[in-house]
Amino acid sequence: MSSSPLRVVVVISGNGSNLQALIDYQQQPDCAYQIVKVISNRPNAFGLQRAQQHDIATAVVDHTEFNERETFEQALIQHIDSAKPGLVVLAGFMRILTPLFTGHYLGRMFNIHPSLLPKFPGLNTHQRALDAHEHEHGLSIHFVTAELDGGPIVLQARVKIHPNDNVETLQHKVHQQEHLAYPIAVNLFAQQKLHFANQQACYLGQPLLQPLQLEELV
Repeated sequence: MSSSPLRVVVVISGNGSNLQALIDYQQQPDCAYQIVKVISNRPNAFGLQRAQQHDIATAVVDHTEFNERETFEQALIQHIDSAKPGLVVLAGFMRILTPLFTGHYLGRMFNIHPSLLPKFPGLNTHQRALDAHEHEHGLSIHFVTAELDGGPIVLQARVKIHPNDNVETLQHKVHQQEHLAYPIAVNLFAQQKLHFANQQACYLGQPLLQPLQLEELV
């Protein structure tokens, strides 16, 4: 492993609570990454303030200023690549990405999704889990590919669904696990323990046949 930390760019759309967890983890003695830039497609995203409070460079690429998705993505790519990241981390980035973008960062971009994929890709995952009478729910961290929420999963965390749970309580439980899980996954990539090869996630040099489980890593 190289001695210098892995350069990470985080792309957000909103509050940035996962961004905050990633920032906070940088205080850990084993942290092998450094967030060098935070980019939002929304100028009023609170996550930009979180970054600025920690002297992290920020940029806004407002998708409403572009007529086409591809021109927006090209502008976003320019901003990301100017920071020379080893990993791009999507943290509450609410735009569907085209193969132009996903292909450019294939194998070096993570997303976090609030369900136990492949269950419940897309939106409203907590309500859908409740409607399906699931007994457990959770989150998945995956490499981003052209398939929406369909890239190889590297890490999952699970929460129990209780009979009195609603969308708000379930979301709160999942958020708590997200804030633990995302920094660990990013750090494993930075430590070169996780990588992407042959369209698969690999851990410690071997194809990852089942996602890592947060409870085994904390």
